[in-house]
Amino acid sequence: MADTSSFDITSPVDFAEVDNALNQARKEIGQRYDFKGVTVDIAMDVAAKTLTILTDDEMKMNAVWEMVQGRLTKRGVPVKNFKNGDSEPAAGGKVRRVITIQQGIPIEAARDIVKFIKDAKLKKVQATIQGEQVRVSSPSKDELQTAMQHLRGHDFGVALSFGNYR
Repeated sequence: MADTSSFDITSPVDFAEVDNALNQARKEIGQRYDFKGVTVDIAMDVAAKTLTILTDDEMKMNAVWEMVQGRLTKRGVPVKNFKNGDSEPAAGGKVRRVITIQQGIPIEAARDIVKFIKDAKLKKVQATIQGEQVRVSSPSKDELQTAMQHLRGHDFGVALSFGNYR
């Protein structure tokens, strides 16, 4: 009987890299002329997996968020995993936006991935949901490579990372 090969699909976020990107963004904000005298606060809560931005107005909020996105992209952090919320009024006439950080694959996206693999009709390729990751297995390594190519070509709303290939 042939051995079964497999790989895991995950969606990790490196919080150390996120912190480094936020520090770079804070430094850039401190040096920019259009942010002189403006209140800008960027805070990350790792336990709650949220990012909170506090600014004076909506225009500054959008500028700060674009700056943070640029820094995250340069550091290799998937921006797809950041779910942008709506701005809400805060104390003192300020504006606050809470951005949730998606760590792992949500159950809806995992179901979509499993359904997508089944609909691709690859020979003997099976996908199972294991917590916040999906394991794809098959006796044929070529079929697993084909499954990876199909998955890379489709958008599931989160950044996919393939690992633990054996």
